[in-house]
Amino acid sequence: MTESDSKALFRRYLQGGREALLWKLEGLSEYDIRRPMVPTGTNLLGIIKHLTGVELGYFGDTFGRPSEDRLSHDDNEPNADMFAAASESREFITIRYRRAWAHADATIDALPLDAIGHVPWWPADRNEVTLRHVLIRVSTDTNRHAGHADILRELIDGSAGFLNGNAFLPSDDQDWWRSYRDRVDRAAREASGAASRES
Repeated sequence: MTESDSKALFRRYLQGGREALLWKLEGLSEYDIRRPMVPTGTNLLGIIKHLTGVELGYFGDTFGRPSEDRLSHDDNEPNADMFAAASESREFITIRYRRAWAHADATIDALPLDAIGHVPWWPADRNEVTLRHVLIRVSTDTNRHAGHADILRELIDGSAGFLNGNAFLPSDDQDWWRSYRDRVDRAAREASGAASRES
């Protein structure tokens, strides 16, 4: 596989995660895209804000290619990158995310996969990385967060699926899903009973 082929493969998986995340916002109210759905406060728009910083940091600062689109950071606000302030609109966050993609993609295009960078927020004795390492890391992180977004969206309104127009789900029939969930729950209860009998 040529370097060009490798880059295209890495970019395809990264782009799939990026697009899935934005799709998870479609059709939702301002409240729902910001709504903390779990005790740690994880929310759809916050994930996108977080990943904007991830892309700008890893593909920008790490390779000496800082973006003009830097995110502000408030040390007095822990986890500030994981939620959107009331003054930060959906458009503001999603446009910045798309600009971060463009900046990241320009770095990917400009550098070879074995280009060396230094992650500024890692300890100096182990902050050296290659573009290949960063591509794998950011793609993995993006797709991990896309999985979080899948669950958050399902909790909000029941919508599920991988990508718009390509859900990868075995059925869209709600009766089928209720029956399936009941089977899964029965299996869990049976296994739990068997486990308690064995102990």
